[in-house]
Amino acid sequence: MAGPLLRSLWSTTTRRSFSTSKSAYLRFGHSLSSLRAFSAATASTAAAGAPNSSLDPNRLRNVAVIAHVDHGKTTLMDRLLRQCGADIPHERAMDSINLERERGITISSKVTSIFWKDNELNMVDTPGHADFGGEVERVVGMVEGAILVVDAGEGPLAQTKFVLAKALKYGIRPLLLLNKVDRPSVTEERCDEVESLVFDLFANLGATEDQLDFPVLYASAKEGWASSTFTKEPPADGKNMSQLLDAIIRHVPPPKADLDEPFLMLVSMMEKDFYLGRILTGRVSSGVVRVGDKVNGLRKTDSSTEKIEEAKVVKLMKKKGTTIVSIDAAGAGDIICMAGLTAPSIGNTVASTEVTTALPTVELDPPTISMTFGVNDSPLAGRDGTHLTGGKIGDRLLAEAETNLAINVIPGMSESFEVQGRGELQLGILIENMRREGFELSVSPPKVMYKTENKQKLEPIEEVTIEINDEHVGLVMEALSHRRAEVIDMGPVPGNEGRTRLSLTCPSRGLVGYRCVFSSDTRGTGFMHRAFLTYEKYRGPLGNVRKGVLVSMGFGTITAHSLMNLEARGILFVSPGLDSYDGMIIGEHSRDTDLDVNPVRAKELNNIRAAGKDENVKLSPPRLMTLEEAIGYVASDELIEVTPKTIRLRKRCLDVTKRKSQSKRAKD
Repeated sequence: MAGPLLRSLWSTTTRRSFSTSKSAYLRFGHSLSSLRAFSAATASTAAAGAPNSSLDPNRLRNVAVIAHVDHGKTTLMDRLLRQCGADIPHERAMDSINLERERGITISSKVTSIFWKDNELNMVDTPGHADFGGEVERVVGMVEGAILVVDAGEGPLAQTKFVLAKALKYGIRPLLLLNKVDRPSVTEERCDEVESLVFDLFANLGATEDQLDFPVLYASAKEGWASSTFTKEPPADGKNMSQLLDAIIRHVPPPKADLDEPFLMLVSMMEKDFYLGRILTGRVSSGVVRVGDKVNGLRKTDSSTEKIEEAKVVKLMKKKGTTIVSIDAAGAGDIICMAGLTAPSIGNTVASTEVTTALPTVELDPPTISMTFGVNDSPLAGRDGTHLTGGKIGDRLLAEAETNLAINVIPGMSESFEVQGRGELQLGILIENMRREGFELSVSPPKVMYKTENKQKLEPIEEVTIEINDEHVGLVMEALSHRRAEVIDMGPVPGNEGRTRLSLTCPSRGLVGYRCVFSSDTRGTGFMHRAFLTYEKYRGPLGNVRKGVLVSMGFGTITAHSLMNLEARGILFVSPGLDSYDGMIIGEHSRDTDLDVNPVRAKELNNIRAAGKDENVKLSPPRLMTLEEAIGYVASDELIEVTPKTIRLRKRCLDVTKRKSQSKRAKD
């Protein structure tokens, strides 16, 4: 039996490589069945190495899914993957990061490919929050088409405008997908109204005539269907995503690419693997790359191109559905992952050895806020974490800046680092990741990054869209007036009686910490969306947006006896049994001034029976702050102490005498 099998294998094109592997197999005593399995694998590998349809750019479609937050992008991606035969292990399969699954949001862009009618579609799922807009900016240049998902009930909102502007800037002609049309409040008239609003948005953003002629589809991503005509209940054979996939093939052009030119690829995403090292993801601009090819890493400088590394391609990969597969070659127009280089990062170019010019880098909007990360120097430092030194904190922040272009890290004095980003949510995600990795650090409150033009101070202004019940309008308007907001538009929400929609512009500094206040004011029934708009003239100081705090002046374990007497002073942040130290913030004062208190005072014991000896201490539940709430709460003279187990608030200066002398000097 083995003779004919070996003779047939010997006659294949892989004779020489197989003979070596065959002898190894026989040396290690493998059975004939193992040899047959190995021969089949060798034949399939040889077939994979031959020219195939993946190198034909005319059969490729590169598409990004863009939308405002919670309009249904990731759910839509699930349904497209399932339609094309991918195995979906759970809902929101593209959200692979733990924090994404916990919070139900998309934090980073993801790329995958699906096959539909002999065509390969490279799909890019993007975040919807304004804080993660840098993820949209760096990947929108990889695609030739985009699906603009708009909630048919809410219509286009602040982030819709941002992501659409980026797509139109690159000359992309988006497809409009009106999602959630199965809701009872959505009618055909409402869909027509939303379509006209989107058309006006296209026109205001300077879209060309070709871009204004966008196709419109109607869908319910939750139910798993899309239609070219408005319907609430499609027929049984139409309850799928085939019409959307057909529209992508029809309306999205294949990439314009030349396979005969030298290989060029702009790095758009980067991740690290313990085995493969640095994995670079990007779109191949021209040429063909194969495993084993020698390539150069190029960096574009102000005046020229700098060669930063020469290496060999160790592995080429593509994500197909929810799995990653290895490929032998990739051609122009395709989006691939590459391993083998150690120096290039996002924005750099990987090219053939004969290429000396790098591709232009992606232009990102500037960061709007900054925070200072430093070593945790509180009396309780070192109890929970394993990474405590400034060097380790700096290495972790610089590694983050390599993979996330929207974050800038600037080393400061005394082992501190200024981290610049788009918003407190983005920096809060970074801090949360660091504390889960075992870091201890102290974090300053966010500061807005100002500009000066023509000797005039400018500050970042954000566009805010708010949807609330009518009875909460006065409370919200009063709170935003203290934060220097200006109302642009106000009116009822279509299809929702008793609801009001407000459009405002507000300084970024005024919105820091407002989200938790807004949720409290509206009893959790309001929606607030924000996106960076522009830089405008400084609007003046904010009004009174926060009370004073209760500051501990004792070191030790917090007692129930002392907290019982402090409850009348304000809202407590701590519970009995926790550790406290001088300068730690344990609650919010009921007045505008800070108050120094002793939360560790125990009840004095004596040999006389007291009437109140056996009294039952009843305390109200403390207000437990999340990391995002703490970032928005702290004042300029305060810090956040972050450890893997706890989040504490503290004064920057712990000594009460020094704090009082500093406040007196400030008044003088």
